[in-house]
Amino acid sequence: MKTTALPSWRQALGVYLQPEVRVMLALGFAAGLPYLLIFSTLSAWLEEAGVAVSAIGYFSWVGLAYSVKVAWAPVVDRVRLPWLGRWLGQRRSWIVLAQLGIAAGLGTMAGLEPGRALPLVAALAVWIAFASATQDVAIDAFRIELAPVAMQGALSAGYILGYRCALLVAGAGALYLAQFADWRTAYLCMAALMGVGLLTILLVAEPSGREAVSREGAGEGHWLRRAIVAPFTEFFRRQGWRMALLILALVGLYKISDIAIGILANPFYLQLGFSKAEIASIGKVYGFAMTIFGTFAGGALVVRYGVLRPLLLGAVLVAVTNLLFIQLALAGPRLDWLALVISADNFGGGLANAAFIAYLSSLTNRDYTATQYALFSSLMTLPGKLLSGFSGVIVAAWDYPLFFVYTTLLGLPAITLCCLLLYREHRGTGGASGVPAGH
Repeated sequence: MKTTALPSWRQALGVYLQPEVRVMLALGFAAGLPYLLIFSTLSAWLEEAGVAVSAIGYFSWVGLAYSVKVAWAPVVDRVRLPWLGRWLGQRRSWIVLAQLGIAAGLGTMAGLEPGRALPLVAALAVWIAFASATQDVAIDAFRIELAPVAMQGALSAGYILGYRCALLVAGAGALYLAQFADWRTAYLCMAALMGVGLLTILLVAEPSGREAVSREGAGEGHWLRRAIVAPFTEFFRRQGWRMALLILALVGLYKISDIAIGILANPFYLQLGFSKAEIASIGKVYGFAMTIFGTFAGGALVVRYGVLRPLLLGAVLVAVTNLLFIQLALAGPRLDWLALVISADNFGGGLANAAFIAYLSSLTNRDYTATQYALFSSLMTLPGKLLSGFSGVIVAAWDYPLFFVYTTLLGLPAITLCCLLLYREHRGTGGASGVPAGH
């Protein structure tokens, strides 16, 4: 069998110097900025405004927009915007429209008093979530079409770094502004910061090699087939039914172990006796650094070794690092063990995310990038979210150590599926990597 020389580590790491990575850093920031502003940051504002806790809880439903974005992804994929589309192109025009919608929503919300205009605040939160989810669909498509599969890990790393920085700004940054100024100033500043993504997308070019996908003049039935039916049938036809189902199973199961443990992490730390300040310092600040380190390591591994081997490594790390929580449970509130556990968990999660996003990107066909990627990104969290609802019941019945064994076992199906894909690739079965023509 003919082998191809692997890129050197200098070449693998040098990919982060490419301008495309800087573009995704800025777009990742634009994608992450609205998220907390309609969730935890907004809930703090509502609490301070005297809104009832029961009413605040309903705001969690705003997040459904991110879970059902696949419903309007075909529109983002196929419909050319009348004026912006001719000026900026298919992807950039939708990103700009979504960013303007987010900024307008945040700016309008800044001028309201939640205690007096709660329904309007709720409506604006839904609007911002819809615009943000639309921006996600368009940015994902833009990223996939911006560079070949070999660079997708690095682009993912840049995107995740920007996204995480935005979470810090929209979380801690907005709270600081609200503390030393007021909530109006905080939200106006956040609206202005959407200009980072807007300026970036106006300065870069539309991804090359992709013909505009507007179907003006086609019959309605033909348009529906091309926009809604074709993305799904094309994926199954390209992969074959057996391989397509295997891939979709991996997409749905890959993050299930991580999601199942995530919802109870903070209650676990508090129950052990750690203070909120200790959790914030080690879990948020130090954990942020380890996540970024893992993310960039994952991107470099994808450049050097391809997608599947880092994907397997990420699945193993996500599952195995859960076992470290058992030792933390036995050790009690020791900061050295908390730092070790968070280091391993966040590094493994960052590496797995970079490899997984690169893998999902490799599965799409450029004719249906936005729709197919929206399908994968929706599917990748759905099983974990459904199963995580039972996490509290399991802890109540078994206690934390056995719960962590359970979450580790949840990672075994993803590890098995990764091994099967690697085996098929080694055998030259075809379709193992899911890379379509044109990448």
